Amino acid sequence: MTIRLASTLQPDSIVDGEGIRTVVWTQGCPHHCPFCHNPQTHDFNGGYVVELDDIFKEMNKLRGQDGITLSGGDPMVQPLQCLEIAKYAHKLGLNVWCYTGYLYEDILKNEKQKALLEEVDVLVDGKFLIDERSLDLYYKGSANQRIIDVKESLKQNMVVEIPRYKGKKIFGQMYKKDKSLFI
Repeated sequence: MTIRLASTLQPDSIVDGEGIRTVVWTQGCPHHCPFCHNPQTHDFNGGYVVELDDIFKEMNKLRGQDGITLSGGDPMVQPLQCLEIAKYAHKLGLNVWCYTGYLYEDILKNEKQKALLEEVDVLVDGKFLIDERSLDLYYKGSANQRIIDVKESLKQNMVVEIPRYKGKKIFGQMYKKDKSLFI
């Protein structure tokens, strides 16, 4: 089986989910969110095609990673391929985050996307909206997006957001040696 990617696997990310992660940048996105920070991933014919076995070989070489993040593009447009990557990540003891412009509720209505969802640990759903953009949000670009505990959501049959990510980041203030605020 093959998958269309925007780039090679990107290890050591600290901004695409909790912990140190390797990002799988899928190619192809139907949402075309204005001001998307990855517009080069929208074209369904862009990027390159790779065998999943080659991705698994690269995943076997990973060290010091907490998880895999499926991003793009939109992983939900290649759900069966991303499902296999998610399964393999779990086999390696890695957790799986997935970013998508689709809403959790809509993913449940699509059999193939739901199969991928069931293998994901954390879902960041919703289109990026420039009017709701904030640099103070944890692991998402706009306030409308949700960071969802997928296993708990499926269990409770309702969206369960991860509470620690609902607020804004709190940055520590930096002080000079004389205790005055560093500006």
